[in-house]
Amino acid sequence: MASTIKDVARLAGVGVGTASRVISGKGPVAPETAARVQQAIDTLGFRPSSIARALSRQSLDMLGVYVPAYQGLFYGPVLETIDRELREVDRHMVAANGCACGDARTQALDGLEFLRARECDGLLLMSHELTDDDIRELHAHTPQIAVLNRIVPGLERLCFSSDHELGGRLAAQCLLEAGHRRIAILSGPHHAPDNEARLRGFLDTLGQAEVTVPEDWIVEGDFITDTGRVAAEMLLARFGTRLPFTALFCANDPMAIAAIGAFSRAGVRVPEDLSVIGYDDCDFAAHVSPPLTTVRIDIGAVAAQAARDLINRCYGLDLAVAHDFPPELVRRASVCPPAPTPPDTTETSPSWSRPDARDATPPCPSASSAAATSFLPI
Repeated sequence: MASTIKDVARLAGVGVGTASRVISGKGPVAPETAARVQQAIDTLGFRPSSIARALSRQSLDMLGVYVPAYQGLFYGPVLETIDRELREVDRHMVAANGCACGDARTQALDGLEFLRARECDGLLLMSHELTDDDIRELHAHTPQIAVLNRIVPGLERLCFSSDHELGGRLAAQCLLEAGHRRIAILSGPHHAPDNEARLRGFLDTLGQAEVTVPEDWIVEGDFITDTGRVAAEMLLARFGTRLPFTALFCANDPMAIAAIGAFSRAGVRVPEDLSVIGYDDCDFAAHVSPPLTTVRIDIGAVAAQAARDLINRCYGLDLAVAHDFPPELVRRASVCPPAPTPPDTTETSPSWSRPDARDATPPCPSASSAAATSFLPI
């Protein structure tokens, strides 16, 4: 049978209250007495009951964390950062993502309900599938929340995000300063607030320079690596290897890196034939060929500060908390000035087809298409 705090107190020759103060580290205890209690703990192999401690504190000392996925260059570091911040104050986390049932929004709601059922002291959440109303309703039932990577109107104080509109402006300025005026876009999902913000900043800055982006130069992805490859292959199938644009803005780095690979395999050189700029500055961005020019978003700092703020609110601590996470342009080798003589797009472009395609180049939407091309990952 496991030892109890009463066994520790009896062996150390102290009261249960004194033993409790030694174990919790709270309250005055003479050094000699504390040493006796610690020796009794070691002798008995005593381990405090987390259930008993939770009952006495009326707290599980645990925060819930919702992210859409556990793996990857984005969500993995977020989870590690939050876990580290919690362990610094002797607290822990339980994480959840969506189940395999229903659409992405339903999965996110199910994941949050899983965390609420675990009686977590507070919730940190990162999701672009949830609507602002979803998050406001969650807050009405669970006030102790922190929202990462988006700003929800009415809950600004609880939200931690970089300025993605400014990030989009920085990307556009980089390409404009390099001399590019014919620019294509590989966006993230249209319903993602952070994607919409960076595109708004990017397109507004281009508009100020009287640069427009034709609809068939825009492809919508979903932030995962393979959609970068698919997007590049779609653009190659549509235009051939003599691309009508000289630069490509990608809404995150994994899509940019995959797109560069697909273009390179087709004989389009980056940056000589096509400049590519990414977004986020993931761990691999500096180590691909060519090293990726990108906009750095310090998502680790966002996660750390959100965790500290929620720790303060849930546990009455006074950790320093910041709310300012300015994006930063990181210039590497994937952007250079366009070639002095642009390709003559009135001539027939060299043909290209996917290496695994059985058929000829697939039909392409016309330039008068009312919306950007979108696709699901394959």
